[in-house]
Amino acid sequence: MGRILAIDYGQKRVGLAVTDELRMIAGALTTVQSSDVIRFLKDYLLKEQVDCIVVGYPLTLQNQPSESARFTEPFVKHLQRTFPQIPVERMDERFTSKMATAAILESGAKKKDRQNKALVDKVSAVIILQSYLEMKSMQR
Repeated sequence: MGRILAIDYGQKRVGLAVTDELRMIAGALTTVQSSDVIRFLKDYLLKEQVDCIVVGYPLTLQNQPSESARFTEPFVKHLQRTFPQIPVERMDERFTSKMATAAILESGAKKKDRQNKALVDKVSAVIILQSYLEMKSMQR
């Protein structure tokens, strides 16, 4: 069984998270520059089997695509063209950055770490992935 990879896409940085091989635990992978994410994924997919890519999708409180979706949607299309053998799913990412910041704060991280936007992006990707796993387990 392959892993599930989650992406918190941003115009500058991309947070990445991945499950273990049994798809039970979501863990932070890394943060890369947006311009480097496809190259990173190509290298990663040579080493690891990934059965699904989950991309955080920005929605408003009215369940409509937010302003940020105009950047995310072209990225999703690019992923689908580049990796046609891997399904790409969208997952609501509302409030993940705030949840990530709160989780980092609760962990007792130093102020410098709490202000690290790359860390917030990585933790946001973990939250997106964990939410996806929980949603899939409820559908069974």
